[in-house]
Amino acid sequence: MPPDPSPGTVLTLPVLPLKNTVLFPYLFMPLAAGRPASLAAIEAALSSEDKTFVAVAQRDASVDRPGPDDLYTVGTRAVVKKMARSDETVELLVQGIERVRILEMEQTEPFFKARVQALPAPDDKGTEVDAMFRAVLEMARRALELAQPQGQFNLEQLVSQAGDPLRLAYMFGSMLSLEVAKEQALLEANSRLEALRLLHGYLAYEVQVLELRQKIASQAQSEMTKEQRDYMLRQQMRAIQDELGEKPPEKAEIDLLRKRLTEADLPDEVRKEAERELNRLERMPAAAPDFQLTRTYLELILELPWRKRTVDTIDLAQARQVLDEDHYDVEEIKDRILEHLAVLKLNPQAKAPILCFVGPPGVGKTSLGQSIGRAMGRKFERASLGGLHDEAELRGHRRTYIGAMPGRIIQAIRRAGVNNPVLMLDEVDKLGRDFRGDPAAALLEILDPAQNHSFRDNYLDLPFDLSGVFFITTANTLDTIPKPLLDRMEVLRLAGYSEEEKAIIARRYLLPRRLSEAGLKPEQLTIPDDTLRRIISRYTREAGLRQLEQMLGRLARKAAFHFASGRTEPITVLPGDLPEYLGPERFRPELARSALPPGVATGLAWTESGGEVLYVEASLLPRGRRLRLTGQLGNVMRESALAAQSFVWAHADRLGIDPKEFSQTGVHIHVPAGAVPKDGPSAGVAMVTALASLYSGVPARSDTAMTGEITLTGLVLPIGGVKEKVLAAHRAGIRRVILPKENEKDLPELPAQVRQEVEFVFVSQIDEVLAAALTRIPSPKAAAAAAS
Repeated sequence: MPPDPSPGTVLTLPVLPLKNTVLFPYLFMPLAAGRPASLAAIEAALSSEDKTFVAVAQRDASVDRPGPDDLYTVGTRAVVKKMARSDETVELLVQGIERVRILEMEQTEPFFKARVQALPAPDDKGTEVDAMFRAVLEMARRALELAQPQGQFNLEQLVSQAGDPLRLAYMFGSMLSLEVAKEQALLEANSRLEALRLLHGYLAYEVQVLELRQKIASQAQSEMTKEQRDYMLRQQMRAIQDELGEKPPEKAEIDLLRKRLTEADLPDEVRKEAERELNRLERMPAAAPDFQLTRTYLELILELPWRKRTVDTIDLAQARQVLDEDHYDVEEIKDRILEHLAVLKLNPQAKAPILCFVGPPGVGKTSLGQSIGRAMGRKFERASLGGLHDEAELRGHRRTYIGAMPGRIIQAIRRAGVNNPVLMLDEVDKLGRDFRGDPAAALLEILDPAQNHSFRDNYLDLPFDLSGVFFITTANTLDTIPKPLLDRMEVLRLAGYSEEEKAIIARRYLLPRRLSEAGLKPEQLTIPDDTLRRIISRYTREAGLRQLEQMLGRLARKAAFHFASGRTEPITVLPGDLPEYLGPERFRPELARSALPPGVATGLAWTESGGEVLYVEASLLPRGRRLRLTGQLGNVMRESALAAQSFVWAHADRLGIDPKEFSQTGVHIHVPAGAVPKDGPSAGVAMVTALASLYSGVPARSDTAMTGEITLTGLVLPIGGVKEKVLAAHRAGIRRVILPKENEKDLPELPAQVRQEVEFVFVSQIDEVLAAALTRIPSPKAAAAAAS
């Protein structure tokens, strides 16, 4: 080795850039050079007497032709010990001598040559250096134990050979496979303490990594050991069972399945498939992934009621009594059920109907299905379809998928235990549709009597007869149900209840049920008729009965609290006591306005929660030129307003209206409440009446409400939801209603009391509407005189 120059000595030496590594003083390192600049630097070093050069690490190893700025400024003066040439590379064994700092790069082509200055070797001593050195040794010993558990590496021998703590730090730094930046920081350390601190941090990180690796390996080994232990125990248990003459659990389970299969009443095709799967199960090891899947599939086959049926109770009088006990009114639906029972009595092989109950929330659609099952003596099952998006929820998943299971239809049949239950498919109007399929399309087969006798669930993959199932679907509206699906169902409508009907239902059904749930006797809580009517009108606003039942439940709980607190006297709730029990009144009924100014007419609307009274308000806009519509009106309702304006404009002379009003003024139509979306054609007559009243200055009658669709030629067309609309008018105190002539056939649906208290005016022309709705019709002559 050439003699070390004194610190601070400046030398001019070739520079060899290093990729991905740092050469430390005192250490040997093999190098392979292949870049032209590197080969030239090596040749220059070999041509010198002492064969020395400077090894400097590159900042970025991806740079193939580095410049001076790509190199660190501190490197190591090294000497070539051995050399071997090949076709394109030179392989060297070099030894680091001392640290140097590059002062100036004198040459860059064809290789780097720089003026370098030797840096003094750190020689600081003291207790802090000794303590840090011992901490490094302890950390290194721990790292070696983790990396080589067999103890093949002798740390004491390594320490004795190194001698100097700094030399040992350089040795560990080269052994740890550190990043170039960390190795460079260790090389640039100006004191032993700084170098030892850096090394201690590097070793601590390495120990953490090795401990985590050992933990992972230990966990994997323990899992394998547990599996091997379980396997050996199972084998020993099997040998013990053989000696005792007992069957293994898997064998006993398969024998039980075979016994159940022998006793089951299955169709031939189903039995053949079940025996094939059972034979396959017998040949399968218990640890096989398909063992449990096949066993679950066989259990489904054996639990399904392939030929088990409920014997119908064909007693029409008893069925009528059951239906009357559970539900008030709904005579149309009761008659339809009794008709089907009569058909079954004459023809037991008749196919079950598929009914669709349509009505607002809370009118008793779901509970009616339960009553039908009780009246027929059949099992009742319910499946909710609201928000269903995946077709496989109905048809089932194929058994190749993980977690596969049968669809909801087969699951409901399995729970019922018979193949002819009453099966209610709730909320069929709220089915979803996305990339997973269309559940409504799957219902086309399920609800088709011509196809459902051989329904194939994807999981079961065997034909199951659904023709005996009494399907009942429920919906709040028919608008979202696809037409092909709607054609397969017989639609029965359940309209909302009048206040009188609600009072009767509450007295017969709701109040006794709530009292029983609260643990009260009927004589402990009395609710007079006036109080009940006040609850219906001021604390609920719905076509159904859910809110009413909730209010009665609150009253029962309040009373139960008083009795549980020690009260013994019966409680009578008067109308004035309701704010104390139920809080302030929630609703004020839409009462008929005592007087209507010109431009206002009373209309009627249908909603999913029942009927509503709508006031159509119109106002002239001086110097306006167009029709303005507000109140969250839909497209159909907007078109009705345009048609109404065009009709009044076209017949202005006959209606006693000055035609100049239409060209000189605009008009604004508003339908409260503005926060409620509205649509539909049935407000056409109300809009014609409001516009005719506005332009003529003649007010409409305040005791009259109206509904009907109009045409430009003056016809009044029929509409739907007559019962709900008339009940809304009756609740508001309106006793005169204008209806299209063709809706006269709908009056029998109304309660008898409502028909007696309300006067109906049936019209087929807009002229008849105006004659009945306006307080008077101005004559054409009067209008002409007013214009002149």
